[in-house]
Amino acid sequence: MIDWEYEQERPYKGDVLTAKRRAYLLLYYSPEKAAKDQVDMNNYLTSLFSDLKEGSEREYCAKDYAKYFEVTQTPKRGRQVKPREDVIREEARNYGYFALLSNEVKDPCEALSLYRSKDIVEKAFGNLKERLNFRRMQVSSELSLNGKLFVEFVALIYLSYVKKKMQDAKLFEKWTMQGLLDELDTIELFEAPGYGRVLGEITAKQQALFEALSVKCPSL
Repeated sequence: MIDWEYEQERPYKGDVLTAKRRAYLLLYYSPEKAAKDQVDMNNYLTSLFSDLKEGSEREYCAKDYAKYFEVTQTPKRGRQVKPREDVIREEARNYGYFALLSNEVKDPCEALSLYRSKDIVEKAFGNLKERLNFRRMQVSSELSLNGKLFVEFVALIYLSYVKKKMQDAKLFEKWTMQGLLDELDTIELFEAPGYGRVLGEITAKQQALFEALSVKCPSL
């Protein structure tokens, strides 16, 4: 827990409100992140080493060259580049760790869940840009653009709802969100003139998913 000084300017009163507030620093460790951090660092160090050996240093990497490598130059042996092993080992101790700072949520599991929900929404936004062709915003009017934005907004609301329901029902133990949506996406509704609407077959597995999500199973 961290205490910090809160300030809020109040122009309508002509003063500044000050108070002590609490924040929570939550630390996490992820083996997957540790592996990725190591790969990323190895690739970065390899690129720095190549720059130094070839004499093609990048100006914005100057501090990292000095931090991770020792460079010597002699007439006989030329340029020698030696990694600073102690510094690299010290960096490796931090692989896999990340922190979240919250001024409200103090439960580590809840804070991580909220953070990951944000990540899902961001990925969904990228997917919606693909489906709705948001990259070029090809619309004929402002009304059409507003319609696209509204569809995106509603879709993200549904996505967040499905994620919460999946967490409550512990469906993530057996399903990914995309896998569950793909399973339900196979249900089809047909409508033909003179015949009305025809609902495709709904399997027992799909019925169980609807029940777990607290959603009424589709019917005519």
